[in-house]
Amino acid sequence: MDKKGPAKAPSQDPSGHAIGGGLPVIQQWANYTLSTQGPKVWQTLFHKSACLSCAWGTGGQKGGFSNELEEPLQRCAKSVEAIKSELQPAVKSHIFQNQTLAQLQQLTSQEADRLGRLSTPLILRAGKSHYEPIPWDEVYDLVETAFRHSPERVASYSSGRSSNEAAFLLQLLLRAMGSNNLADCSDLCHRASSVGLKTVFGTGTSMVSLESLKQADCVVLIGSNAPANHPRLMNELIKLRDRNGQIITLNPVKEVGLVKFGSPAFPLKSLVPGSEIASLFLQPIPGSDLAILVGIQKSLIDRGLIDVPFLQAHTENWATVIAQAQAASWEEIVTTCGVTQTEIETAATIISQSSRVVFAWAMGVTQQANGVETIFAIANTALMTGNAGKPGAGLMPIRGHSNVQGFGSMGVSNELKEEMRLALEKVLGKSLNRVPGYDARSLVEAADAGKVDTLLCLGGNFYAANPDLHQAKRALGQVDTVIYLATKPNLGHFHGLARKNTLIIPVYARFENPHKTTVESGNNFVRLNDPGTTHLKNADLVAEVDFITELAYRLFGDSPVDWRQLKDTHYVRQLIAQTIPGYGAIATIDQTNQEFTIAGRIFNTPHFPTPSGKAQMQPTAIPTLTLPLPQDFDGPDQGLVVALITGRSYGQHNTVVYRTDDRYRGMPHRHCILMNPDDVAQAGWAPHQRVTVQGDADRLENIEIICGAIRRGAALMFYPEANVLMKARVDVRSQTPAYKRVPVLVYQP
Repeated sequence: MDKKGPAKAPSQDPSGHAIGGGLPVIQQWANYTLSTQGPKVWQTLFHKSACLSCAWGTGGQKGGFSNELEEPLQRCAKSVEAIKSELQPAVKSHIFQNQTLAQLQQLTSQEADRLGRLSTPLILRAGKSHYEPIPWDEVYDLVETAFRHSPERVASYSSGRSSNEAAFLLQLLLRAMGSNNLADCSDLCHRASSVGLKTVFGTGTSMVSLESLKQADCVVLIGSNAPANHPRLMNELIKLRDRNGQIITLNPVKEVGLVKFGSPAFPLKSLVPGSEIASLFLQPIPGSDLAILVGIQKSLIDRGLIDVPFLQAHTENWATVIAQAQAASWEEIVTTCGVTQTEIETAATIISQSSRVVFAWAMGVTQQANGVETIFAIANTALMTGNAGKPGAGLMPIRGHSNVQGFGSMGVSNELKEEMRLALEKVLGKSLNRVPGYDARSLVEAADAGKVDTLLCLGGNFYAANPDLHQAKRALGQVDTVIYLATKPNLGHFHGLARKNTLIIPVYARFENPHKTTVESGNNFVRLNDPGTTHLKNADLVAEVDFITELAYRLFGDSPVDWRQLKDTHYVRQLIAQTIPGYGAIATIDQTNQEFTIAGRIFNTPHFPTPSGKAQMQPTAIPTLTLPLPQDFDGPDQGLVVALITGRSYGQHNTVVYRTDDRYRGMPHRHCILMNPDDVAQAGWAPHQRVTVQGDADRLENIEIICGAIRRGAALMFYPEANVLMKARVDVRSQTPAYKRVPVLVYQP
């Protein structure tokens, strides 16, 4: 075997950008804050409410620009982008009156978002070609009727845009009905993190606080494009490098911002020249991170660099895991991941020479067929080196939407945890259904089979977020009633249509909500949002809390829960304090305005909430990664088969597209495929040539080739447009789809 392994992917940056971030971020801020909307944008930025964007979290009672440690200037361009979108004027009345459904279905994600804010309830009735306004009395009558179906035929789907209070009430409503069909957007992204962490450590969230991260001297960053999706995390990485720390990055795409990033938070030393980020950048084959981690373990074991006393005192199954890593061959490891043995051993050396290592990851890990098993391997690597249960070390999933973790904490899950079940049974005065309900993928399958009558979507874009958009559209078309609670139109409102009635319910944005609400960051910090007012004139909006409690009152009356009293979110927080583990401090937050870190989640000592108090290490198998042949596709029997990564652009948040181009990757529009220059040349093609991309569900035509710093054999296209290509292939443990390794055939028609 050649110890050097396969040739490395090129490191050039064809986009022309030498650094990520930098002056374009300042230009973006200027465009948003110096516009006619500028004063309102600034007013919203200073409002005491949490950022709308990612789960890194900022804002709340410490001020709109402050984080939990009261550090200032904690806003990024993504935050401003989200605010500006919510400050749009109302959708013009003629849009829904004059444009047919067929016309609305031609809109892109960006065009749908730019229609403006929803300001009145709408309904699309069966057989009609237009949405039409609907009075609130009829809304509630229709929704109440829809919710009186058998509990197993009623379901919800939710996103992280709403509050803890709305999330708690949503799950309380469905549990009271006898339904556990609480699908959530986390099922499609970070559920693998929750499952993996819960299995090993007995807890499903980050073990690392912001304060703890500041004590790390090494970060291993896997499958994350933090410069685009979590820009303020970059400030912590810059500070880590400034204190001579090390950053090991695993990503098939050499994102320019992960190599060098210019942060506006450090205008003199960083903004223009940029700050070095990755100390070591590894570009694995998509889906092969586990092989690199086993290689790191093997190198550490062979050189006697593991912490055996720690393993003996604080873990179980460690001997089995070590034996498995020792038995793995370097040939298998290197062939699977496409990274050289030398590079892997360098990573192992950096980890062994560091005192406090944080292992962080995003959807490049979780959206794989082996996502949970890869998280097991991350945990095993951390435990072998004693990097769990101490300040400055541990495991840190980097979650996406601002309150996606809060929804999980509030019990929005198809599986009800035992401790929470017992507490909720006391509140509701009855035994609860223990049969797991539908997660996001099984909900699509059930709807497609005609097993769902009613679906309530609390935010999100259930249609576009799923793989195989044809199936998603067909499945939603089998549901009698679909109710969307949203601030703005999205593609789901035009494609994810019910068989009988599709309702769009306009709701307040977080900073407009008339109620006090809370949200939870990815690092377990709970923020309190002040009430606000909307800029929309004569708008007929509803708060999610008000909508859910009114529906519940119509279904159950005022016993055993006084649902109408729960329109006052103070009383919701009292129930949360009684029923949600670690949330006791929320009982007094109305009186004190004291935000808090959830109890029992940050581990500064190696005692974990497992039956034995020890971490439960899990064996992991190096995956067998193969690609089909061209003739295996429904297309020509020639072309290039690649492992496609679906990803978000730098001007995007979840399925919402704010800008069509991606300046840092050099992708000028949404219909591009980023490829390795050597792959393009070998196929006899040229940059900017148009090709067809064929998956196992559909094809996309007239796709422009963009050459970039992505490893050979891999390619990248934008989510959610590329979702149409793939059928759902899921991780058996988490049921999360493998969006980050999709076999496709690229060919010239």
